[in-house]
Amino acid sequence: MRADDMILVSVDDHIAEPADMFEAHVPDRYRDRAPHVVTDEHGYQQWWFGDRKGRNLGLNAVAGKPPEMYNVNPQRYQEMRAGCYDVHERVRDMSAGGLLAGLNFPNWTGFSGQVLWEGPDRALNEVMIKAYNDWHVDEWCGAYPDRFIPCGVLPMFDVSKCAEELRRLAAKGCHAVTFSENPAALKLPSIHSGHWDPLFAAASDEGTVLCLHVGSSSRGAATSDDSPPSVNMSISSAMSIYSLGDLMWADIWWRYPDLRFSLTEGDIGWIPYFLQRAEWIQKRHFGWTQHYFPEGWGPARVFRERLLCCFIQDRIGVKLLDEFNLDNVCWECDYPHSDSSWPRSPEVLEELLAGVDDVVVNKITHENAMRHYSFDPYRIRPRERCTAAALRAEAPDVDVVTRVGRAPDQSDRDYFMTNVKVPSAIMPK
Repeated sequence: MRADDMILVSVDDHIAEPADMFEAHVPDRYRDRAPHVVTDEHGYQQWWFGDRKGRNLGLNAVAGKPPEMYNVNPQRYQEMRAGCYDVHERVRDMSAGGLLAGLNFPNWTGFSGQVLWEGPDRALNEVMIKAYNDWHVDEWCGAYPDRFIPCGVLPMFDVSKCAEELRRLAAKGCHAVTFSENPAALKLPSIHSGHWDPLFAAASDEGTVLCLHVGSSSRGAATSDDSPPSVNMSISSAMSIYSLGDLMWADIWWRYPDLRFSLTEGDIGWIPYFLQRAEWIQKRHFGWTQHYFPEGWGPARVFRERLLCCFIQDRIGVKLLDEFNLDNVCWECDYPHSDSSWPRSPEVLEELLAGVDDVVVNKITHENAMRHYSFDPYRIRPRERCTAAALRAEAPDVDVVTRVGRAPDQSDRDYFMTNVKVPSAIMPK
């Protein structure tokens, strides 16, 4: 398919949330305790919630910059392009990059919202989580409902409140929430414990996808303490491997027939091997593991029928598409993170998917995302205005090169070694 003719819906983008995001959504009596941005002695801007430090901007906000201008450590809003934090400029950037729509994960809260639900006290945390969700759904996504798939944050400290918030969000038209790739790593019960059943029931009932974003457990893959930064960056998908392992062998699927999870930003080229390995383990070891599946089921079928996956520029994954359920494979742009294909996503995909049938291209680039996340942009925007070429024609004046920021220096590498290569730090993007 030609780049110009593609319709692109990304299942993984992010927001560098604006500093004023809580102002219209927090009740007056809580205003002085709301999360806020602080400028430190180095001139860096950093989110804080009580004594909880938010995740840094750094590599999470480099859209439009050449790689030699990427920073790891916190930076200022003035050192990123406005599309990272301004919804109107984001839509202009999306159009300039030929992108119709995107599902936007949080940034400063952690990818599963952990800074919010690990805050000062549970009552306050719940207020701020609802305020975040209302800002995200009503203000950010609501400004352009044909351009955004909303994704909510859950109060993970209380499973009944998680289910309640998921249902509240579903009533607002939000059918994606960010869960954690490994709740146990956050000192929460595992998915095998039965603890999360009320949430899983709500998600199954409401048709809401539980999204497992890489880094949403505040943990990266364990390697040597003194390994260089490139090691961690190159194996960041490893956490999705662990998530897949847990999910294939979970017993939740038979209780909640419409429950779905997504593996986000882990790519897909590695998945067929682990499906093969899981089937082999079941065949050879079920006698002593006593792990049984309903008739006709096994770990590979669990993945193919109940789990979504996605990729940015995974050449190996595309070669192995025959191993997947093509109704559950999606595409992601990852704007404004450092792995993003923006602003050349259509051209990248034209080359990557050369030789793939147009029917399959349409499934991967937009149809699967629209179906799974109950997203229908065509009710607002005619289909002919949704192609990459049509969108780019709406934003011919957008400069896709970001002309602010600074070159990286030793402080970026120092920040990585002291803030990322520790168990409590999140893997940077």
